Amino acid sequence: MAEDKFSAIIVGAGPAGSTAAYLLAGAGHDVLLIERGAAPGSKNMFGGRMYSHALNRLIPGFWEEAPVERPVVREIITFLSGGRSLSVNCGDDAWAQPPYHSFTLLRAEFDAWLASKAEEAGAMLACNISVDDLLYEDGKVVGIRAGEDEMFSDVVIAADGVNSVLAQKAGLARMFSAKQVATGIKMIVELPAQTISDRFQLRENEGAAQLFVGDCTKGMEGGGFLYTNKSCLSLGLVVNAADLAKGGVRAPDLMEDFKNHPVIAPLIEGGEVTEYSAHLIPEAGLAMTPRLFGDGILVCGDAAGFVLNLGYVVRGMDFAIGSGEAAAKTVIEARRRGDFSKAGLGAYEKLLRESFVMRDLEAFRKAPELLENRRMFGAYPEFATSLASELFTVDGTPPLHLFRKVFKHLGKSGMSATRIALDGLKGAAWL
Repeated sequence: MAEDKFSAIIVGAGPAGSTAAYLLAGAGHDVLLIERGAAPGSKNMFGGRMYSHALNRLIPGFWEEAPVERPVVREIITFLSGGRSLSVNCGDDAWAQPPYHSFTLLRAEFDAWLASKAEEAGAMLACNISVDDLLYEDGKVVGIRAGEDEMFSDVVIAADGVNSVLAQKAGLARMFSAKQVATGIKMIVELPAQTISDRFQLRENEGAAQLFVGDCTKGMEGGGFLYTNKSCLSLGLVVNAADLAKGGVRAPDLMEDFKNHPVIAPLIEGGEVTEYSAHLIPEAGLAMTPRLFGDGILVCGDAAGFVLNLGYVVRGMDFAIGSGEAAAKTVIEARRRGDFSKAGLGAYEKLLRESFVMRDLEAFRKAPELLENRRMFGAYPEFATSLASELFTVDGTPPLHLFRKVFKHLGKSGMSATRIALDGLKGAAWL
């Protein structure tokens, strides 16, 4: 083995990898951060929202220097069915004050900034490098191979995304099934900042996050999203990959219908589409989490399946940052002991369980099962929108009291009070 080697080679300069690199370099370790794209963030596609607690703990007040877009002060959930819609709108003035609850982001800018923080701390960033394989010595991972180049390290941290090649090559993960991931489709629509504020009833630099469920996915498991940035909107869909494959609908056609929906079209009117991208997103939570460590290797971020979708809340970046932090702390302790074996890196799982990462994923481990319920994407939006429509309709027909209206629309949507009660009990227990 080469005598000159890094303390850690981190593959993937997303939030997980850059966080690990930032903390390790700051602790005086020799770190190589490898990015497959031309720059950190150039290959990233996600909805565009980050809950700020995890990064604020590591870089207090990070928003004062980071390229964040708008703090989210309004949450909106919109049900779509036929020509009807129903929105639930929640706002909190506290979300507009430091420490901010969450931000909308453009990943190309944010990931580049976070990787630059790792560089400032002393990490070496190398872009346009595709890692082909792991290097082994006596059954232990000791580095990576990229083309004809071999680079050695005490430990490799796999932060290379949902379809982590390194986790699979290390025997820690198997290829996921289509049911365990979603296809994310997103476009960036440029609009003047004041137009965005006016349309969403926001003060200057305040933001909104809007989620959509129902007709936007044609009854398939998934939903739509819209996030307000400074001078553009992030608009997209997330649809279960297995459903999409057998649904007979092309993703671009689904997105085109969504963009032209009567609820969406006025929000993006006059805007210019400047970006269009697609990506796979882990959806199964702990059900798709691989073994997280082995001899000389750790897995974090999306590569570990650390994403939580509750329907009304979708989290990924805070888990990526939290797992990157745990990986860095594990490597620091392993180096102190001089033990990078599987046993020596076992503290990683303990640190994750002591942090919010595994705590929150464990608490909502059954949420993916609840979201497989097809009624969530068809019958419930139909029930909610049709009932609301009748409540606000005055047309001279004989009136029905609320109780009778509820049962009328339950029947129209093909559900019963018992079915709703059972679903409600599951939801209360699992969410």
